[in-house]
Amino acid sequence: MGLLRHHGLEGPTFQMREKLFAIGDDYWIEDEDGNKVYKVNGKAVRVRDTFILEDPHGNEVCKIQEKKLSVRDKMTIEHGSTKATVHKRLIGIRDHYIIDVEGDKDVKAHGNIVDHEYEIERDGEKIAEVSKKWFRVRDTYGVHLAAGQNVPLILAITVCVDEMSRG
Repeated sequence: MGLLRHHGLEGPTFQMREKLFAIGDDYWIEDEDGNKVYKVNGKAVRVRDTFILEDPHGNEVCKIQEKKLSVRDKMTIEHGSTKATVHKRLIGIRDHYIIDVEGDKDVKAHGNIVDHEYEIERDGEKIAEVSKKWFRVRDTYGVHLAAGQNVPLILAITVCVDEMSRG
């Protein structure tokens, strides 16, 4: 997989593909051993884009929907009973996304989003790092999580940030 090991976090690492395709296409998220662990199923549904994060057996793990009818674009994530809303902060020089997690502390993603070099934090603590530098494969980036994180939720957040940064 070409993964370089110097992230500083103790949790799992995943390989993501840059989304360079249209809605309706699917792609796999692989673990650090190259196993296909989640499928991002892109669906075009009327006014908004929908992505379904599925396990290798095709079971829905997270549902991600784009909401284009608000003042600023938002994406919502449903993962079991957990609901989160991802939106871009309106003010600031650096790319900065706020993730409102119902019933839990909010999360933020900040850094060089377009180049896939950013961190995801909760309460000032880094819970995930995203980087293209770990891979030699073009159009690929890695997501490295801190131990004990909600893996599908963090991966769904990276799908949202990737999609929203292109809009």
